[in-house]
Amino acid sequence: MSDPLERPRVESSLDDVEFLARSEHRVAVLDSLVERPRSRAALRASTGASASTIGRMLAEFEERCWVERVEHRYEATPLGAFVAEGMVTLLDRMETERGLREVWKWLPTEVLDLDIDLFVDAVVRVPAFGAPHRTVDRFVELVEGTKQFRGFTTTTVGTDVEALLRNATDGMETEIVWPPDLTSTVLESHPDLLSAAVESGTLTVLTSRELPCACGLFDDRIGLAGYDRETGVMRATVDTDAAPARRWAEALYGSYRHDARPVDLGAIVG
Repeated sequence: MSDPLERPRVESSLDDVEFLARSEHRVAVLDSLVERPRSRAALRASTGASASTIGRMLAEFEERCWVERVEHRYEATPLGAFVAEGMVTLLDRMETERGLREVWKWLPTEVLDLDIDLFVDAVVRVPAFGAPHRTVDRFVELVEGTKQFRGFTTTTVGTDVEALLRNATDGMETEIVWPPDLTSTVLESHPDLLSAAVESGTLTVLTSRELPCACGLFDDRIGLAGYDRETGVMRATVDTDAAPARRWAEALYGSYRHDARPVDLGAIVG
């Protein structure tokens, strides 16, 4: 049972968070005063806020001992710097969460054991009104910019497999793990492209029955894609150049690559 005497302290802390979050300028101003002392005029210029707004804000900061006035300028106190660091971190985390929210629902996170911190600076793409192919377009963009590709996927659509096979034919070293029936599907839908990629000698296909989603390793980035299991539509992609994410993706790909069986493409395409 919690101590009721602690409740006012918790509520007052939430009040301070609400105070900072209620205005788009407050966190920015406090953080800027951590960087260096600034005058009221400089704060007005950097925020676009009125003189009265800046005045009220600084007075409230002073009341909380977050800033102090030194001659004609204001600077953050150690308390203010502590608060600013925490709020900036919180806002960064919330921005990351908002970006990943749409991706999360389409990825089997319980299988992947995803660490959100790996994707803090990731590029996220989901279909939008007037731009239904943003996810596939992002994959094509990444394929067009790499010399080597390794990955696995549960399904494919016309545009992404076309980009993959076309670039393999042009020399991109390509290793892909597909479900057992996907090779025959691609052969049926893109016979000429698949044959050309096989003849180039740069395409290796393996099969596995237990693929959770799509994962791609490019020269400088790694990416994940989530599909609608009922329609096969690519619903979200996320990619990053973060080194920890690459190590994670290398291990993930290796775990599925290890048990995959190679496909004799020469026998299939004839």
